[in-house]
Order: sequence, then structure tokens, then C-alpha cells
Amino acid sequence: MKRIAILGSTGSIGRSTLSVVESYPERFQVATLAAGNNAELAFEQAVRWKPRVVSLADEAAAQALEVRLRHAGLGEIEVVQGAAGTVRVATHPEVDFVVSAIVGVSGLEATYEAVRAGKSVGLANKECLVVAGELITAEARKQGKPLLPIDSEHNAVHQCLRGGRMNGEANEVERIWLTASGGPFLKTPKSEFASITVQQALNHPTWKMGKRITIDSATLMNKGFEVIEACRLFHVSPDRVQVIVHPQSTIHSMVEFVDGSILAQFSVTDMRLPILYALTYPERVPSDLRFSVMDMRHLDFCPPDMAKFPCLGLAYESLAYEAAGTGGAKTIALNAADEVAVAAFLEEQIGFDEIPRIIEETMSATPAGHLESIQEVLKLDTEARLLAREMVRQYCRKGSPIRAIS
Repeated sequence: MKRIAILGSTGSIGRSTLSVVESYPERFQVATLAAGNNAELAFEQAVRWKPRVVSLADEAAAQALEVRLRHAGLGEIEVVQGAAGTVRVATHPEVDFVVSAIVGVSGLEATYEAVRAGKSVGLANKECLVVAGELITAEARKQGKPLLPIDSEHNAVHQCLRGGRMNGEANEVERIWLTASGGPFLKTPKSEFASITVQQALNHPTWKMGKRITIDSATLMNKGFEVIEACRLFHVSPDRVQVIVHPQSTIHSMVEFVDGSILAQFSVTDMRLPILYALTYPERVPSDLRFSVMDMRHLDFCPPDMAKFPCLGLAYESLAYEAAGTGGAKTIALNAADEVAVAAFLEEQIGFDEIPRIIEETMSATPAGHLESIQEVLKLDTEARLLAREMVRQYCRKGSPIRAIS
């Protein structure tokens, strides 16, 4: 029986993880949950799963949850709050496996502490590896525990690498191919980007995801983050990670080996499958998540338009600083500015085309440098967010094209 902690239990990945647990009650048990701000769903999950610990972001909400659980006859469930509470959930002694699914850097400290505590970690939070990948992967190697990707693309790469010697040694791998659907604006002229609405940007053609990751998919920043994540997770240089647009999203990723062989992974577009893979690795267990090969559609591929989607180029640029030995800070600024800019777009404060401009200006204003602790990472993240918010205010003063047409 594998005992699981879920960081972000009320989000899309968290709920999908609980669905997997429900399908395999003989294999998995929910040990702890971190539920963020959704107190109502946290209560429902606590009643259903009876974890040892539940964490909420807000102290008042945590206190209210504790009272509700006591009245429901579940007073034995420990209720904690804030960043320390999330760390408690991730490092609880009864936990065997941690699913890291909190969006953004909010889950960074808990994820790192889970690795330090010797837990196996399934990563659905790509920001952890974007801003502190070197620290996390070094600690995982030190602990001798795997970092198992839950993102569909990296999960696919992980599966393909199993086809190589020693699970795909770096000297066997010629190139990693990360596929991108292209998002809702693949065929939209760049001249129309200034008038893109929030509703249009949230209409992803393939996946159902949270709002930030959906916008990141529309700008291709999500794919930029995945390039950074792949470099750190699989220990390859940026020039060996290639993005290719594949609108059908049938193939999730491919690995090209030095002899010219290419292995591709394809499956249903259902996050329960990569979650199940991570939870049961190195086993493979039967499931009903089937892809009908007989119904396979035509497969299209094309290179990404870097001029139309500059966020992808900004991600490669941040990695170039690391290759020159002066990196770390730039990828932190990249992620922080993106989170601020996407939030501003969702609130209709800035236009869709202004997201990459704010990110680029924040990166330019952030000095290059290495970060040697999670505390340093979080400090720089705060500084980059302040920079990005000031730039959002400047763009707001110029007038948002979204507000102009609404």
C-alpha cells in the first residue's frame, strides 16, 4: 500500500490523482492533503479520504475547517495552514509518495523539503524545476529517490527513455522532441494578437486545464517551461531539446537516439494515465485508459513560429545564461513575470500581446546569477514579481486593448 500526499488536492491534477486512488484502493491510500484556498472542497475530500493531515493556505479557513471536521466526528484529522502546513503535508512520516501539483512557486518549498525527507516525488508543478531545478535534482540524486514527471510530455519522454540502455543514458540520446498542440492561436495572424480576449485564450483545443496553464499554452510559454524542465530532469543541454507543433496531440513526446531510432509515446489525452504511471513506477498496471489505434487520426507536424510566439524564445534565452555559467536568476524572473503578466491578462488589465513584453523587460532588468538555496530563489522570485507588477502598471496607464473593445 503506497501512502500518498497531494499538494494541490483541489486542483485539476489533485482531483485526477484522487480519481486514480479511487480506482486502485488496494494499491493507494491518501495520507495527507494540501488544498490551498478551496475550503469547501477540502472539507469534502477530508470526509471522503480521512487523511492524517489537511492544509489550507489561510489561517481563518483552516480554523473553520477544523471546527467542521470536529462536528463531523473527524476531530482526529490534523488541520494546518500556510507554507509551513504544506511542508508538514509533504514531509509527514507516513507519506511514501508526494504528488506536487500546486501551480506556481507556492509549492516549491514543500516539494524541496519532500525530496530532502527522502520521499519519492511525482512532479506536475513544472515551476519547481524552472526556478530551482538544479537544487531539487541535486538533492534527489543525494537521496537516491526518483523525480517522476507527471506532465504528459515529460512523462512520455521518461517512458521513451526506458527503451534505451540504462533508461536512456545521456550519451545515447540525440534529441528530445516535445510536442505542442499550438494552442488556440496556431493559425491566428500575429496582427490580431492585440485584440485576443480572455475567453478566446482559455479555449484550448485539446486539454482541459487550469487558467494559468491554459494561457501559457496559448502563448507557448508552457512549452518554454517544458524545455527548461526537460533539460534539468533528463540532464541534457538546450540544443538537444526541440519543440515541434503537433495539433492532434496524439504523440505526447519523442526521443531520438544517436543511431537514428526514434521512440514516440502516444495515448489518450487524460492526465490520469501519466499520474498512474508515476504512482506505480517501475511497474505498469492495467487500466481502462485506452487509445484506439484503429481510430488514429492524421498526424501533422510543423516547427513553432518563434516570431509569433516569442515566449518560447525567451525560455531558450534564459537557458543560454545558464550555459554561459551565469544562469539561474533569469529562469526565476521568466517564471515570476509570466505568472504576474498572465494574472494581469486574465483580469483584463493588459492585452494578450503584452504578456511576452512584460516578461522580456522583467528578465532584462534582473541581473544574471546563480542561486544556492531555496530561500535565495524565493527572495529573487519576490523581487522579480515586484518588477513585473510595476511594468503591468505602466502598461495599464497606456491603456489595455482588451478594455478598449469591451
